[in-house]
Amino acid sequence: MFTGVGDPVAGGLVASLARPGGNITGLTILAPELSGKRVELLKEAVPNATRVAFLWNPTNPSHGLLLKETHAAAQALGLQLQSLEVRSSNDFDSAFETALRERVQALITPPEPLFNTHLKRIVELAAKNRLPAMYAFTEAVDAGGLMLYAPNYADQFRRAATYVDKILKGTKPADLPVEQPTKFEFIINLKAAKQIGLTIPPNVLARADKVIK
Repeated sequence: MFTGVGDPVAGGLVASLARPGGNITGLTILAPELSGKRVELLKEAVPNATRVAFLWNPTNPSHGLLLKETHAAAQALGLQLQSLEVRSSNDFDSAFETALRERVQALITPPEPLFNTHLKRIVELAAKNRLPAMYAFTEAVDAGGLMLYAPNYADQFRRAATYVDKILKGTKPADLPVEQPTKFEFIINLKAAKQIGLTIPPNVLARADKVIK
């Protein structure tokens, strides 16, 4: 059983979300509304932004879909989307150099193990370049990142326990559909906002589930 994975279909773990078809099932951290919501909240927090960057790893099977969804959401809000590819830890500096050269005004980072490993570095580069950034891991705002919009991971683990219970009682994993997240959290770090000279609009602060002061 898995929990906290990106796209289990693209990754070859299951045949489909509704019918896993094999000996594994669980919970994914992706949901159709996530990409659009991240773009929407970032635009509301940085209303003057016209060009947003998407930091992604082409080797991650789920990132192609996330790039497509983010691009569609950006277009709908009249934003230009700048692709920033990162395949290894050696690519972060050049990605942010591209962002600076292309006059990017905000940044979105999707869930990605490589990014989670180097969160502190990404957060520091975003601050150095005065880029308001939206993250996908709670650890990012704890490390000084500006904003998070992501599944409520505590809820994910609670739901995972019910899957384990069903499997232990004899239900076959193939008969348990892969679940997508249903609860999300929006966190704002005002310390990070102050560091880059950003004032978060009151209406955006009011929507946050948690504000770090």
